[in-house]
Amino acid sequence: MNRSVHFAYKSNTLLFKNKALCLNSVVSRQRQFSTTKSCLNIMPAWVIDKYGGNDVLRFTKNAAFPIINYPNEVIVKVCAAGLNPLDVKMRAGYGAATMSMKRDPLNIKQSGSEFPLILGRDVSGVIMECGLDVKYFKERDEVWAAIPPWKQGSLAEFVVLSGNEISLKPKSLSHIEAASLPYVANTAWSALVNTGGLSKDNCANKRILILGGSGGVGTFAIQMLKAWKGHVTVTCSQNAEQFVRGLGADHVVDYTAGPVEKPLRALEKFDLILDNIGGDTEQWALELLKPWTGAKYVTLVTPFLQNTDQLGIADGMMQTAATMTTKALKHLIKGVHYRWGLFAPSGPALDEIREMVDEGQIRPVVEEIFSFSEVPKAFEKIERGHARGKTVVQISKPGDIS
Repeated sequence: MNRSVHFAYKSNTLLFKNKALCLNSVVSRQRQFSTTKSCLNIMPAWVIDKYGGNDVLRFTKNAAFPIINYPNEVIVKVCAAGLNPLDVKMRAGYGAATMSMKRDPLNIKQSGSEFPLILGRDVSGVIMECGLDVKYFKERDEVWAAIPPWKQGSLAEFVVLSGNEISLKPKSLSHIEAASLPYVANTAWSALVNTGGLSKDNCANKRILILGGSGGVGTFAIQMLKAWKGHVTVTCSQNAEQFVRGLGADHVVDYTAGPVEKPLRALEKFDLILDNIGGDTEQWALELLKPWTGAKYVTLVTPFLQNTDQLGIADGMMQTAATMTTKALKHLIKGVHYRWGLFAPSGPALDEIREMVDEGQIRPVVEEIFSFSEVPKAFEKIERGHARGKTVVQISKPGDIS
């Protein structure tokens, strides 16, 4: 039974397992691996105690040590953490209503119970402890993962993750390099594969347009699609043209030279469009698809979390469903498919991506590295925008693990 099938089967039974078994196992074994010299119940981390600007970031040596609550979970010693624009948005409260529902679906806890909150969606590190039901990993395995936004993040000494969210780290990458990929890789995979229907078996010679190709998701998508022998057109600024061409882009359109839709309309139509920009692109982008051929427009800019933040969970979800249905039907009668792409953490997807990385088909693009003490500076850099690669924070070195 392969890993994907095993996890799907296990997910239906995990909630009925006896949590006490796992917790007793964790408590009964002394944590010799902890690098903290004080009480083993705490660890260093960057946290926020309320939503706001960069001033809400606070370093503490007394963050709660993660515990294994379910038998398919692991505790990972964090070596490096990648930052994304989502972290800046979450610091300001973006998606707070939906994340609170995911953390506390029965609404038992009081408002604000998510604090102190640890940000950081990308992690590369070493497994230090495994739950009783973990079959595919063992202690000391080097792993990488994209952390779901409702969980505590990677800007800490340790993090707890589900076994189906992690994957063995590519052997060809350092922890810093590996921490730059999981979130953008899982996001691009979800949009292009799960939603867009592309794969290594059907992508050859298909024409794909990436709107906003020089960011994290765009740079990963270019490389994956070229590895699958697709034809990739990218929009970006003129000063990023050589950068995206170096990643494999076949054709580049400069959006700073004037309305980008004009030169795009002069090109042959596309089989799929991946939109990282949003805004008014929906008004003209779907005209660029091949009608009545199954062509898809997939946007990563959706109103879902904004709706639930502003309207509440129930009304926000109803508004989101109405918007999605209206747009999908509007474009379906024109012969093209309108879809939303959503981030989905997936260890099995990272398994496949690891093979592509180790074969040299995908390379990490790290723009700047910060130390653990420089996390506020790393957030400032993300806020400035116009990145040409990922921002990574080095939390610890593999040699620090005892």
